[in-house]
Amino acid sequence: MAGMAEKKIADLGIELPSPAKPIANYVACVRTGNTLIVSGQLCFGDEGKLVAKGQLGAGVSVEDGQKAARACAVNLLAQIKAEIGELDNVVRVVRLGGFINSAPGFTDGPKVMNGASDLMVEVFGDKGRHARSTVGVSALPADAAVEVEGMFEVS
Repeated sequence: MAGMAEKKIADLGIELPSPAKPIANYVACVRTGNTLIVSGQLCFGDEGKLVAKGQLGAGVSVEDGQKAARACAVNLLAQIKAEIGELDNVVRVVRLGGFINSAPGFTDGPKVMNGASDLMVEVFGDKGRHARSTVGVSALPADAAVEVEGMFEVS
């Protein structure tokens, strides 16, 4: 039986995808004690296509960037579920780190990252509130618009 977090995901109309496999010499998740660190997830959505491709501030809107960040967060949740089996075992979202593929001078990266942050709060309530960093970068793998990594306390 699905727990409350998975019910909230379903109520939002989200279906968790199969978690992406690492494309280089790293692992998707590392658990040490009650801490789960999830490697950066790109903004792949339905059918493995990027939700947004290219740079924010040069063809990708803040709204499309927010959708991309939300897709990254969905992919984080898929990795967590694969690693610990039940999303209700997330005690706290500790930290999200966002990498925004940004044109020179683009300064709205934090607004873009709200797409990921908002989903964590929608799914986990107050335990979804987290520390966060947002960094503008000149390029991401596959020309993805956004990549998000996370740290979670789990039981």
